[in-house]
Amino acid sequence: MSFRQLTRALRALFTPRRTDAEVSEEVAHYLEEATAAHLAQGMTPDGARRAALIEVGRPASVREEVRSSGWEHGIEVTLRDVRYGLRRLVRSPVFTLTAVSTLAIGVGASTAVFSAVHPILLEPLPFPDAGRLVTLQDWNFEGYPMPSTLGTFDEVRTRSRSFEAIAATDQWRPSLTGTGAPERLEGQRISVGYFGLFGAIPIAGRGFVEEDHRLGEPRVVVLSYRLAERRFGGAREVVGRDIDLNGDPYLVIGVMPPGFDNVLAPSAEIWAPLREQASGDFSGREWGHHYDLVGRLAGSVSLESASREILAIGQAPVAEFPRPSWANLSQGLLIRPLQASVTQSAKPALYAIIAAVTLLLVIASVNVANLLLARGAQRHEEFAMRMALGASRRRVLRQLLTESVVLSILGGGLGLLVAQLGVLGLLAASPPGLPRVGAIRLSLAAFGFAAGLTAAVGILVGLVPALGASRRAAREGMHRSSTRNPGRRSRTRSVLVIAEVGLALTLLVSAGLLLRSVDRLTSVAPGFDPAGVITMQVVEAGHEFNSDAARLQFYEQALETVRAVPGVTEAGFTSQLPLSGDVDGYGYEDQAHPEVRPGEDGAALRYAVTPGYFAAMRIPLLAGRLLDGSDRSGAPLAVVINQGFSERLVGKKSALGQRLRFGPQMGNGQWMEVVGVVGDVKHYSLGVDAPAVFYTANSQWAWVDNVASLVVRTSGSPVTLVPAIKAAVWSVNPNVPIQRVQTMNGFISASAGSRRFTLLAISVLAITALLLAGVGLYGVIAGSVAERVREIGVRTALGATPLAVVGQVMRQAVTLTLLGIVIGIGGGFAASRVIAKMLFGVTRMDPLTYIGVILVMVAIALLASWAPARRAVGVDPLTALRSE
Repeated sequence: MSFRQLTRALRALFTPRRTDAEVSEEVAHYLEEATAAHLAQGMTPDGARRAALIEVGRPASVREEVRSSGWEHGIEVTLRDVRYGLRRLVRSPVFTLTAVSTLAIGVGASTAVFSAVHPILLEPLPFPDAGRLVTLQDWNFEGYPMPSTLGTFDEVRTRSRSFEAIAATDQWRPSLTGTGAPERLEGQRISVGYFGLFGAIPIAGRGFVEEDHRLGEPRVVVLSYRLAERRFGGAREVVGRDIDLNGDPYLVIGVMPPGFDNVLAPSAEIWAPLREQASGDFSGREWGHHYDLVGRLAGSVSLESASREILAIGQAPVAEFPRPSWANLSQGLLIRPLQASVTQSAKPALYAIIAAVTLLLVIASVNVANLLLARGAQRHEEFAMRMALGASRRRVLRQLLTESVVLSILGGGLGLLVAQLGVLGLLAASPPGLPRVGAIRLSLAAFGFAAGLTAAVGILVGLVPALGASRRAAREGMHRSSTRNPGRRSRTRSVLVIAEVGLALTLLVSAGLLLRSVDRLTSVAPGFDPAGVITMQVVEAGHEFNSDAARLQFYEQALETVRAVPGVTEAGFTSQLPLSGDVDGYGYEDQAHPEVRPGEDGAALRYAVTPGYFAAMRIPLLAGRLLDGSDRSGAPLAVVINQGFSERLVGKKSALGQRLRFGPQMGNGQWMEVVGVVGDVKHYSLGVDAPAVFYTANSQWAWVDNVASLVVRTSGSPVTLVPAIKAAVWSVNPNVPIQRVQTMNGFISASAGSRRFTLLAISVLAITALLLAGVGLYGVIAGSVAERVREIGVRTALGATPLAVVGQVMRQAVTLTLLGIVIGIGGGFAASRVIAKMLFGVTRMDPLTYIGVILVMVAIALLASWAPARRAVGVDPLTALRSE
């Protein structure tokens, strides 16, 4: 297309009157020239004019032909169709509002879910060449992945050739003092090159260099932008400043940019160099499984070849890198893409929500298609008249599709508002640990998704009704629609509403199964009594707590002051809490089985507690005694184990008197004697069996933890005592940070957070789908009654009772519903595969769930048919017959 043709087309599009005038002038000029040419040949003026008209054509026809020859004509016709469609929609406000609202719900909910799914599952992580970033995890004795050890990291970094770079990170929670209220920060100790793996550069100052990781070098830290703004007035102001962490000065050398997405530890606000070094003494913390490893694959190396290389390294040990039995690399390492590792825990919930919102979108689309079918039946005479006046079936079809697309655009526009509300709802209800929460928003990709979805829905939803309406208009001509068999016209609508009912039932089954699962889960006994229990983490920070004796003294004094608070009945400290996310486990050695190498029996979780912890939690004693004040440093080492650990050791026999060694004591430490057995406590979640647990007096372990959770049982509302309990602890030492204040009931509720989040999302979608199905069912029954006015009038005139008329209408509704239920039962069973891993205590064919949702659906069907049934009873036979 030449520039002249383009400008002419645009001028014709935007200035049609001027273009028409120009075309008329051109046609008139050409007609005059043709007339003059015929006159020159000797023809009379009338004959010359007539010959010119025959040659050129009538001016009006020529103008129309010229105008329709360019691409702009198609745009002009489309705009005309859009204007006509908008006028038709304005004249039918009830239909328009219903259809637009339905589409807005479907498109908006889908866009909201896409806004969450896109940054988590679909969008590449915001790092250079993110597809080559991987995580490396060790295997435990039971074949499950777990964090690695620093010794393993050193060996893999030195011997492997599959990685351009590899880094290790360990959790670090320093206590910040000296500037405002004491606070325990979330942070990481990182090895050389950690920031470089993610292409992250500080926004102020510098990152770590090789020298910073050497022992004896000055203490340095890098802060997050959030922490620099929150506590120190900004990134530029804090660089070069000393801050007090755990009683030591640390120099701030850099501040990371606000956009740094630290996916391995999203809550981290501070980083320090990892200076630990693995040695042949396996009792050090560097041989504990608490290091996360991340690497970047070399250019042509695949995941499979890297895994094979690590396995070969594991099966060929060298003297330079000694290994303990619990980190022997014999099974290699689990190497996975970083994105898969980060998003793994969120996938089941997100997949379930994606499936649910897809069903809702289909239901909304079917509902609108049903509305368009009913509207097409009402406009039958209009289409027949247009075709009788010369409009082609293609032209009518185009008009109807244009109206459908206009309708979907209006619904899509309103759907963006629904999507924004949905995104806010998802963020508010998101469970702890949902990855990349900060990236969930209505992004440009979400707008593009909404636009594409709107266009697709507009075309697909309008296609079937448009084809049906144009076909009937062409076939039936000007015949009145009421003389035709209404059953044939309503058959398509009935099929669609059956599909709606089936899809809605599928969603209801999923929601019902999740509801039953959460109910069963929350009824599981956690192994302790959470009522009236408040907890808080207390952190001993500073050099005054360098010795175990000082830490023990603080715990004892703090307990004395807390127990003196009015309303406190019991109190105790513990190194970790059940259902809180704390995990501190150690391998063990059983004296009764000397043939088993230390640690190869498995691992058990360690609870270092003070006297009073069992009473505060009301953990039942099953045999022997609890730990008490006599279990102190210098006394015989005593340990209490849970029932599950006891059964692992001796089966159904008594475990009292068994002698064990754990973690740092294995191989050369003193044996600990089992003095008591207590009930099992759920540690990871209510849905996971209780692990093996041992309880030791905090004064008899290899060290005294500087972080412990205070557990307080109160006689009244525990939350009201929080200020008094904090004041009691601070009366002993005002510089200790107190954080993670939570009731045990709160921990129990949070442990089911993922299931609750999925339940909430699917329940909202299922209820919406149920309402849409009810509206669709109402529309079909109401339309059927309207089309069968003559039949109902005749039946009434022949003696049909009101009860018989009502029964006929409701029978139709129940029949459609039952057909949909049959489909929905199969769909529900198939859909439950998506949420199978989230079910607890119920099967995918749980009869109570299916019976419940079927009864709900039948009730909705009866309710939807009640108004049309009453309208049918009110039909006057004479009026109905006279209207024909």
